[in-house]
Amino acid sequence: MPIDETARRRDQIINLLSTYGELSAKAMADMLDVTVQTIRSDLRSLDDAALVRRRHGIARLATPQENIGYQPRLAVSRTEKERIGAAVAALVPDGASVALGTGTTVEAVARALACHDRLSVATNNLHAVLALRAAPEISVSLAGGRVRMRDLDLIGAEASEFYAGLRMQFAVFSVGGVSLEGDLLDFNMDEIRARRAIAGCATHRILVVDHAKIDRAAGFAMGHLSDLDTVVCGGEIPETLTTACKEAGTRIVLA
Repeated sequence: MPIDETARRRDQIINLLSTYGELSAKAMADMLDVTVQTIRSDLRSLDDAALVRRRHGIARLATPQENIGYQPRLAVSRTEKERIGAAVAALVPDGASVALGTGTTVEAVARALACHDRLSVATNNLHAVLALRAAPEISVSLAGGRVRMRDLDLIGAEASEFYAGLRMQFAVFSVGGVSLEGDLLDFNMDEIRARRAIAGCATHRILVVDHAKIDRAAGFAMGHLSDLDTVVCGGEIPETLTTACKEAGTRIVLA
């Protein structure tokens, strides 16, 4: 079976567990129209990657109250995130000022931006800083505060104050999930505050989401898709959300 198909199905499994909390292998096999044996093989791999836990025939996310760890997230939708990064890079000209948020999709954007000249970047994401280190004539400002070691980012009050004092051309950020009603969701209020500050510091706000974020549950809301200028997604967006964005003047780019 092609690697992309396997990876996409495993992303769907994570998405289903985010939505339903826990499911049996048979229930997921029925939902995804594959054999139970295929789902069990996927669950073994996801368990080995510390994304899923299995007990008595039931699977659930390893850490349902928060996003999964950074290193496991790097493996989720990797090629899709690279496409998203390239699409965002095409929107940002040389010499632009860009605020970059946290997360693996934003890191992919940073890697794609590393070929741009004379960028001025502000970020609370150490992974983004490392991805940009070879960019020509780049200027980088980093938020202060306590580093969240799991993700190598800064999301406390200092990060929010850092972005509040900036005026950038572009802000690029992700979220923990997007509901079918278009609500932008995340896992705790520190992440919500940081992303609100990022979105508020720029003229053009760009949300980047891989397909696994659509209809993914998280406990806190921070706004709506239609509040943004551009949404870059690597998969299909439900028609209801596409219509709402079009009516609000939000551009959708499918990478």
